[in-house]
Amino acid sequence: MSGGVDSSVVAMLLQRQGHELIGMFMRNGVKVHAEESSKKSCCSISDARDARMVAASLGIPFHSVDLSTEFGAIIKYFLKEYGRGRTPNPCAVCNRDLKMGRLVQFARELGAEGVATGHYARLELVNGRVDLRRGVDQDKDQSYQLFSVAEADLARTHLPLGAMQKSAVRAVARDAGLRTSDKKDSQEICFVPQNDYRKLLDEHGVERHPGEIVDTSGHVLGRHEGTEHYTIGQRRGLGVGGGEPLYVVSIHPDEGRVVLGTREECGVVSCTLDAVNWIGLDAPESGELRVEVQHRYRSKPAAATVHTRGTPTVYFDEPEVAVTPGQGAAFYLGDRLVGGGWIAATVRR
Repeated sequence: MSGGVDSSVVAMLLQRQGHELIGMFMRNGVKVHAEESSKKSCCSISDARDARMVAASLGIPFHSVDLSTEFGAIIKYFLKEYGRGRTPNPCAVCNRDLKMGRLVQFARELGAEGVATGHYARLELVNGRVDLRRGVDQDKDQSYQLFSVAEADLARTHLPLGAMQKSAVRAVARDAGLRTSDKKDSQEICFVPQNDYRKLLDEHGVERHPGEIVDTSGHVLGRHEGTEHYTIGQRRGLGVGGGEPLYVVSIHPDEGRVVLGTREECGVVSCTLDAVNWIGLDAPESGELRVEVQHRYRSKPAAATVHTRGTPTVYFDEPEVAVTPGQGAAFYLGDRLVGGGWIAATVRR
């Protein structure tokens, strides 16, 4: 229970179905200033209070679990990725390691059937395998962020909101008088102050890699204060202006170089993957599979072929913009998520 409306409704719905519940709140050990807590719906002190009070109103036991060490590992990963010129995806890592990793472990220790969360995705077991699909509410669909979660953990997970619209969830909460019914959704990473990751870099003393901003021909366009300030596909806040719109094409921390190019020059024809995870099916015996690949949380899925022999590689039918090392490449068959991997490197056209 995060203290938000989604997990509150999940608890209420499952209780109405007759399940015996235990509310679990994850404490991340990160101090959030009062002016920031209203923007977050995950892991702050006020969220813990809301989660506890909802649990009390439902008459279910409640535990606040200290996962500050585990969250600390996610923060270290986050900082390290920016230092490598990559763009981290902490939400996917949190889902894999904590929400459907550590909490599943707690469930086993408690003798519970499994865990339930407020994710907007649909999940059921079909012939002993996980069938994971996009949420009905396309604006809230969160299936992408589950691409790296182990199938064994998903098999012990329940997602009651996958078939609901967000508006309906809030209506249910209001009708039930839940205190979280009108609480705003989280719009920030829970451990990033004021949604400015640069402040987090400063707080942890992360070394900057200043240097030149160049075009794809090597012509110097300007200078920057650190490659950590940029991400692949970025268009705004580049420090240069005028002429044709430019995008970040590549980032080279060791040389302190940020390369800009046109949208066409930003197009990627393939990308290699690390740690490919399959959900509901095994790696294809043929060594390749036709899928649609979503390479960012809000990106549109693109037709592609995944090659699984040797180094796992995605080959896009048409060049894709803003394919970013450090993000996930999720594989879809229609609305069904069948796995994914972490983008390691890209090849531009």
